[in-house]
Amino acid sequence: MKNLFYIGASGLLLFEIANVYFIMPMPGSQRLNSIDVAYFLHSWRWAFRGVFGCLILLGGLSAFRAGRWGPFWAGLALLAVSIVTYAANFEMAADSMFYQPSSLTFKNTAENKVDKERIVIGVEINGQARAYPIQFIGYHHQVQDTLGGKPIIVTYCTVCRTGRVFEPVVNGRLETFRLVGMDHFNAMFEDKTTGSWWRQANGEAIAGTLKGQTLPELEITQISLAKWLALYPNSLVMQPDTKFQEEYDSLSNYESGKRKGKLTKRDSASWEEKSWVVGVEVSSGVKAYDWNQLQKKRIINDMVGYLPITVVLASDNKSFTALRRATPGQVLTVKNDSLFDEGGSAYNLLGKSYTPNRPDLLKVNAYQEYWHSWQTFHPDTKQFK
Repeated sequence: MKNLFYIGASGLLLFEIANVYFIMPMPGSQRLNSIDVAYFLHSWRWAFRGVFGCLILLGGLSAFRAGRWGPFWAGLALLAVSIVTYAANFEMAADSMFYQPSSLTFKNTAENKVDKERIVIGVEINGQARAYPIQFIGYHHQVQDTLGGKPIIVTYCTVCRTGRVFEPVVNGRLETFRLVGMDHFNAMFEDKTTGSWWRQANGEAIAGTLKGQTLPELEITQISLAKWLALYPNSLVMQPDTKFQEEYDSLSNYESGKRKGKLTKRDSASWEEKSWVVGVEVSSGVKAYDWNQLQKKRIINDMVGYLPITVVLASDNKSFTALRRATPGQVLTVKNDSLFDEGGSAYNLLGKSYTPNRPDLLKVNAYQEYWHSWQTFHPDTKQFK
């Protein structure tokens, strides 16, 4: 009977390790196509624990009575199982490492305490604008808010270096999410209603009953707070939750790419795994632009498939945007963070026309992202060279 005890202890130990291994950044785990295995283990976790727990109980008495060293080895086995189980569920679980703010606080320009050189995810809906600093969102991974009468979920994955904003509505109902782990180094959320897992990079459900569905994505701008407030002077700015100041401080050098950690460092060379790119996805295709090249050119007039797209980097070397030009023949230039074409029309960074009777340029979503992340989730991407 004592063998049942050790089979149960070994099985529970291996299960708890496997249950966290596939959804956290452990050696080799994020390069495996193992999401279905991970979801199966997670979905049946209490069944596995129940079976292995019963084996431990059935053989426990025999294991502790097995000779002189029986109590020692049986006790050691239980201690190991207890330590691993606690660590896997309370120390290494994603939502035990990254907490949501207890409340969201926003201030206007006059009362704002956030450094204006910080990079934010800017969102404007129905005439209302808000700025979400990535120093804060990067720790929380997601915050849920309501803007312009629309519920939104603002997300950021520091390991992918990319932000997305979605409408958290599933099958016509408002949904809530928790951070459950990551897949291929991308943050992954679990919805409360069905327990399905959703990928941050594109809002797609990749496991569970809702697999294949996607959350509606909203338009965003990644921009310095100073530039955002110049464009939207009435915008509100998310303020720090003082309970997490230490966590925010740990990300103070993230935006500049000066972190040394393997997951969030920057490769200064082009087209390396951790190189920065600006990714653009439109109906006619997907393309990535090297950040180093964009810094040199400042503006790139290009075609993505059959659509004329212009990518612009502002003078602060932080703020960028992608716009759809009116025609392939329209060539834009940039001066003092304003755009001009050969016909004399002028636009701001977001494509708003300064010229009477000239329509705005259509803004398209563009994302700063690590190259490894962009090409993982956009395998058909082309590279601008």
